[in-house]
Amino acid sequence: MSGQPLRLGLIHGSSRRGRFCDTVAGWTHSRIARTRQFDIDIIDPQQLDLPALLHQEDCPARQALRGRLAEADCFVLVTPEYNHGYTAAAKLIIDAASREWAEKPVAFVSYGGISGGLRAVEQLRLVFAELHAIALRDCVSLANAWRAIDGEGRLMPGPEASQAMDMLIGQLHRWAGTLRQVRQMDAAMASA
Repeated sequence: MSGQPLRLGLIHGSSRRGRFCDTVAGWTHSRIARTRQFDIDIIDPQQLDLPALLHQEDCPARQALRGRLAEADCFVLVTPEYNHGYTAAAKLIIDAASREWAEKPVAFVSYGGISGGLRAVEQLRLVFAELHAIALRDCVSLANAWRAIDGEGRLMPGPEASQAMDMLIGQLHRWAGTLRQVRQMDAAMASA
């Protein structure tokens, strides 16, 4: 497994129709893909059976999502801030699993009004700590991101956001590789 590329779960944190999350997640995906350091699995709540996840403990939709989360070495959660918090869709994805998050790094790309989604990120840090995931300290925060859209509808944030994304990707790669080795050692010791 150590020779395999790192697998990254890119989670869309919004399920609203017409969501701005697609624009931010598209920018995030392109920046990560450009490095060729990760195999990216897009986890989009609009493509999940959210009612089944909410109401059925052991349904096929939950098992499929848990499998995808288990295969990931790390995660990037693209999250908006709604009413000073994170979304129900993000919480539903998080709560669909538990041990699948353990010993894996989670990075955040947030967006919102003046706070850039940082209040949502701070709340998410508490949730992921409970799941024994490693929330990276540095994140990419996009305040009033809708103002950074070009004529073709693409997000074009300033150099600070691009530098923050480069730092985030580097940290995520380092932590994901290190924690993969930890999980492999734990599995080897458990099977010995």
